[in-house]
Amino acid sequence: MADSPQLDRRRFVGFVVAAPTLAVAVRIVAAPPAAASIPTLPGPAELFDLGDLQNLAAQPTMNNIMMVLNRDGTVSFALPRSENGQGIMTSTAMIIAEEMDIPVKRVKVTLADARPELIWNQLTGGSNSTRSTYMPIRTAAAVAKAKLREAAAREFGVSERSLTTSEGAVVAEDGRSIDYGDLAVLAAVTETTEVAVTLKAPENFRIVGKGHGRTDARAAVTGKKKYAMDLKVKGAKPTMVCRPPTINGTVKSVLNRPAVLAMPGVTHVVTISTGVAVRARTFGQCINAVRALKVNWGPGPVDGLSDGDILAEIKSAELPLTPPLLGTAIDGNFTFWFASNSALETNCAIADVRADRAEIWGPMKVPIAAKQAIAQRLGLQPGAVKVHVIQGGGSFGRKLFHDAAMEAVEASKKMGKPVKLMWHRADDSRQGRVHPMATSRVRAVTLGTEVLSFEQRHTSISTDFTHGFGEMITAFAGSLPVGDIGFSETIYALSQSLHYNFGLTTQLMSEVDTRFNTGSMRNIYSPNTAVARELMVDKIAKSMNKDPYQFRREFVRTPRLKAVLEKVADVGNWGRPMPHGMAQGIAIHDEYRTATACLVEIDCRPKTVNRKIRQARTGPRVTKVVFAIDAGLPINPEGLKAQMMGASMDGIALVLTSSLHLRNGYFLEASWDNYAYTRQWNTPPVVQVIVMPPTSDTPGGAGEVGVAASGAAVAAAYARATGVMPTSFPINHKSPLHFKVKPTVPPIPQSPTNGLPGPR
Repeated sequence: MADSPQLDRRRFVGFVVAAPTLAVAVRIVAAPPAAASIPTLPGPAELFDLGDLQNLAAQPTMNNIMMVLNRDGTVSFALPRSENGQGIMTSTAMIIAEEMDIPVKRVKVTLADARPELIWNQLTGGSNSTRSTYMPIRTAAAVAKAKLREAAAREFGVSERSLTTSEGAVVAEDGRSIDYGDLAVLAAVTETTEVAVTLKAPENFRIVGKGHGRTDARAAVTGKKKYAMDLKVKGAKPTMVCRPPTINGTVKSVLNRPAVLAMPGVTHVVTISTGVAVRARTFGQCINAVRALKVNWGPGPVDGLSDGDILAEIKSAELPLTPPLLGTAIDGNFTFWFASNSALETNCAIADVRADRAEIWGPMKVPIAAKQAIAQRLGLQPGAVKVHVIQGGGSFGRKLFHDAAMEAVEASKKMGKPVKLMWHRADDSRQGRVHPMATSRVRAVTLGTEVLSFEQRHTSISTDFTHGFGEMITAFAGSLPVGDIGFSETIYALSQSLHYNFGLTTQLMSEVDTRFNTGSMRNIYSPNTAVARELMVDKIAKSMNKDPYQFRREFVRTPRLKAVLEKVADVGNWGRPMPHGMAQGIAIHDEYRTATACLVEIDCRPKTVNRKIRQARTGPRVTKVVFAIDAGLPINPEGLKAQMMGASMDGIALVLTSSLHLRNGYFLEASWDNYAYTRQWNTPPVVQVIVMPPTSDTPGGAGEVGVAASGAAVAAAYARATGVMPTSFPINHKSPLHFKVKPTVPPIPQSPTNGLPGPR
């Protein structure tokens, strides 16, 4: 039995580290991926995807990550990732508890400070946190359990094989038991040694794969959970920044600094690289001071430009499609407007900068890059800079950048005082990171009932990857199956694939314009790419007089995708009769080694007033979502369901309502009452998420992967309900503004005719 292939695949090597109590680390050597049988040539992302790149980059430093057994029987683990609501602290605790046979409540997961020695092993992105740490964490936990059994065997004077582990204790055959806490010192070693272990078989799991509540849920609902702005750092007072009226404008001079300094509570007014920073006793006093400032502003790089100007620039850079030599060409051209990357928690950080050192607190997803950039900005050695990772109130890409930390550091240095810096909500929309505007052009060539080729050409405003992904790609360029292409093009190639047997297929991306503050909003390029792809799948099916679901079922490439597709069609009762103006839509998406499918129902009938919530419907409403996900091995199905619910709301927003309007060099949206994220009136009353049974012994990615399928299903449903395929997203972007434009701070001249800064 010990030599069976199944057992061999679970054998790993870890370390017992010299320490006062039991401490363990891990060394992982990745096994090559299993060969796949795919009827057509696989794309780069099917051979080696973005998550594989991150795993490869993380491997060399995994042995620097440790977990410690404390004398009280708890396990401490500093997770080198960022928790922003996705639930990785809970899933990590579950993994440790499963392998160690210890209650989840006895596993204490915290967030590690910036650790430069981890290099690329402290980057939270690409739905990779659990995927990359799952096996290393299990191995470390298995090493710890093995050493505990060894110590208990010495204490009991029995063979290790006669001992079992349960609920945080080692149990002998005669009923004697000893708690892990009592073994913490006895199992410790004075010299680091290598240990081989066999991991628990998945069929014996009692925690992993079972639903578990969030370990921080009670703290969250009782208000005890601490975010950055809740921390009490000695001397750190509220600080905000008065920002230019147009994107990335500059400060020429401050005209009334003495008057603002004389305002109640204000202690400092200084110019920094992004505006004018104000420090006061309260944030309310900061806001008053920011509004009172009179600043002579310099121009920004996109002053005078609006949506149409940027779209024309993108279109001029679009890559050509291949003229068909045989068959019939079916074309589609799609536009995706700018979208806000605002998290629920606004951008924030605390900084205490001294002459010889600096300390920073914030919800940073790439703290090593932040530490290095801050040290360089201050002219300090990296060892003189401490960066503490604090739980964030939402991110999905926004906190890959440490913009607030850099501002806080700059303000603290100039003021000579600690600062607690927070962005105004309007700043997040108008000057923060945005999802870039893009177009996607698709051409399919059909002959009879076959698809001969499928081409997609995605053109986008440049996405900023200077937070760490770019450097990672450079370091491992020789290992990537995409050749010598740019950062963004590499990430596009490693994340996109075509899920159908459509003959010769190509998906290419090009970028233009680096003048905007952009970022990797949830799922990077996939939602836009998938919406265009799935709408074209429906268009092809219609040209062949085939049902959209049956057509997908016929052409889908992998069994996993076919299974989730069939599941949502069955559970969602695909094809049921619906009133005129209502329809179903269906879509699939495969990414991060996770397969998804979504069925939605939409109501596009004339707007009415919902008296229950007393709000007029201002557009279509998705009334039902059925979502199926095959994430390989689901660690926490309840957490996975929550992720997919949130992803569905994002998909609805991006397709129907949420965008930024660029007018004369700045975005008009200035808050959540302007930015039309999915609201109560268009939130589906029925949301059903099906977590498929395990199809792998390791987890796939989860946090991002749900947006693409849900958004594409909404777009498909809208097309079927209205009889017109949408080509501009969100569909309400060209509608009259549903809000009154707030002034910039300080205000810029308004048009006398419509209150907006000039024509669109």
